[in-house]
Amino acid sequence: MNFRELRYARTMEFAIHEINNRTDLLPGITLGYQIYDSCAAVPMSVKVAFQFANGMEPFYNDTDSCSKSAAAAVPALVGDSVSSSSISITGMLGLFGIPQVSHYATCACLSDKRQFPAFFRTIPSDHHQAAVLAKIVKYFGWTWIGAVRSDSDYGNYGMASFLKAAQEEGICVEYSESYYRTDPRSKLERVANVIRRSTARVIVAFLHSGDMKFLLEELERQPPPHIQWIGSDAWITHPEFLRFNMCAGAIGFAIPLSAIPGLREFLLDLSPAQALKSPLLTEFWESSFSCSLKGSSGGARECDGSEDIRALQNPYTDTSQLRATNMAYKATYAIAHAIHGVICNDTQCDKSAKFTPWQILHQLKRVNFTTKNGFQVSFDSSGDPVAVYELINWQVTKDGVIDFNSNNCGNKLHLHLSNVFQVPRSVCSESCPPGTRKAVQKGKPVCCFDCIPCAEGEISNKTDSLNCVRCPSEFWPNTHRNNCLPKPVEFLSWDDTLSIILTVFSITGAFIAVCVAALFYKHRTTPIVRANNSELSFLLLFSLTLCFLCSLTFIGQPSEWSCMLRHTAFGITFVLCISCVLGKTIVVLMAFRATIPGNNVMKWFRPPQQRLSVLAVTLIEVLICVLWLTISPPFPSKNLNYYKERIILECELGSAIGFWAVLGYIGFLALLCFIFAFLARNLPNNFNEGKFITFSMLIFCAVWVTFIPAYVSSPGKFTVAVEIFAILASSFGLVICIFAPKCFIIMFRPEQNTKKHLMGKGPSKSL
Repeated sequence: MNFRELRYARTMEFAIHEINNRTDLLPGITLGYQIYDSCAAVPMSVKVAFQFANGMEPFYNDTDSCSKSAAAAVPALVGDSVSSSSISITGMLGLFGIPQVSHYATCACLSDKRQFPAFFRTIPSDHHQAAVLAKIVKYFGWTWIGAVRSDSDYGNYGMASFLKAAQEEGICVEYSESYYRTDPRSKLERVANVIRRSTARVIVAFLHSGDMKFLLEELERQPPPHIQWIGSDAWITHPEFLRFNMCAGAIGFAIPLSAIPGLREFLLDLSPAQALKSPLLTEFWESSFSCSLKGSSGGARECDGSEDIRALQNPYTDTSQLRATNMAYKATYAIAHAIHGVICNDTQCDKSAKFTPWQILHQLKRVNFTTKNGFQVSFDSSGDPVAVYELINWQVTKDGVIDFNSNNCGNKLHLHLSNVFQVPRSVCSESCPPGTRKAVQKGKPVCCFDCIPCAEGEISNKTDSLNCVRCPSEFWPNTHRNNCLPKPVEFLSWDDTLSIILTVFSITGAFIAVCVAALFYKHRTTPIVRANNSELSFLLLFSLTLCFLCSLTFIGQPSEWSCMLRHTAFGITFVLCISCVLGKTIVVLMAFRATIPGNNVMKWFRPPQQRLSVLAVTLIEVLICVLWLTISPPFPSKNLNYYKERIILECELGSAIGFWAVLGYIGFLALLCFIFAFLARNLPNNFNEGKFITFSMLIFCAVWVTFIPAYVSSPGKFTVAVEIFAILASSFGLVICIFAPKCFIIMFRPEQNTKKHLMGKGPSKSL
């Protein structure tokens, strides 16, 4: 005897009893009903469906029973509890437009209105349950699970929905086994052995309560390691399974608990006389009290009236866990509201109205009401209600007993781990830490993988990374923290020690040039200053001051303007400097050539011609620089190739031809100056200007010839430092070689600062 099914049937009776006594729902109309027990057998369900579809007698009457029209066609049907039976019934009744409202058939397949246009239900589809079960598995981080299902429409369709949802959540299934209680025992043993050998510690069980019972009893013979059960609504609230210790911690979802006022009193208000009126109640009474009612056959003792139904402890009398029972209650009311919508208006009902099941079917789609116990009833386009679940967790109480703990979730899943249980782990492979990537193991699901360290120069900055990535060119991998850090930027900054040293030398050189100019100006009337072409000397000192100062433009972060300024300023000032030296050299050389009788060459090297030649020579460099800046000027850039771990900020040349043209022109002038100075080396010993210029040009050329390979091979900021050093070294060479001897005579040998001494002839000395 299935006491739960009997309670569902009695609940429908209770609902019809309430409806028949209401004045606002079907007033003056008495609903009749007939109850059949399909015994969860498809053949029996089909037989009953045929009986429902036969006949054209009235669909209701004003008597308390419909026994006279038991085989008549009916306007609607409540049931069945089993998905397979419901599929068979609605497949038959749907052809005649007879609607069926199930209270416990959850198969997602029944939502297909093309196949089952006349099917409705007050319990949510397994599609929703499967989705929320997949989410809770994902929520707890279980990516490696086992799956067991009943080999029925309920189990197969439910598990199919779950597996699809699990795949979308990235969950892998180690095995998926099916079992039905009528299968041979060998199959049950095989399923149990698969569970025992499994490495997955979480099992999702889409099982009927009967199938679950057989499986748990088989597993108890040789208990496996601790298993975390994830249960479907068919068994997760079944109190019979609380005795199995291996179910401790089980979680699942069920339809919410509810209370139906007056139902318990109705169920317990049952006498032997009332039980005799129904074969179902007769069977219930006799099996519950192990006695035989009068008028019934059987060899048991006769019931003597001392039987107390309130003393029974079975699912029929237990109204503390009303879940599916409330679904039967709502299904009955749904049909009543549909009939009311067909034959009643705002004031009264037409008792003589004739209607067809198609009208009831159409009206059921529009049903929307609230039951007396506060539950909303309506159906969507698939004939399903709004999905509302409670989270069920089986916890061990302080007394060591396993009991239910429920949490109303509504339409959203909200969990608090501290209130649920100690979360076990169930993964095929442990998570790959940052710095590694996942590599799927050949022939296994994607949840089974190896952790491969990232190659050099690559990082993965999150757990379970699928790929290692190279840092962007301006970042470098920090393997300690597995992230990309911005590369440090390198340039010759003002606060760099090397920059400070070079700046000091630059300012010192400029200061020396200014001091020499001041000294020369003070003694501008003395022979040594006048004899050394004072105008060109002052211009040379001015250009040397600029040469010292232009080195400062190479310090600091490169910018568009600084890159253009540093090279052009350097080129122009040095050409100005060399042109002055060249002018002085030619003047010295020509001055002694002019002592030859009849030679009037000095008329071409007077001060106006000297100034003009210096200007012309310098303008050529200016023209080269203008062309360079116009066609392809220098620009700031980031050098990412020289060092892997840092970025070099530097000035790209733009046009290499322009750069080397600037340097080449300076080199040409320096070489020309050196040749002229060399020719003047044998001038009278007391007047040694040619010798000093020769030495200065030797130093100048040596510095810049050395500069080229050093410039090309120097790394990073040292490239700029080498260029600054070359500028300063050549500038100091010119100052020291050309002006130091003269300053020495002015300051410390004033007796030699005479025209007689300077024009004196001494023995010539070779260089």
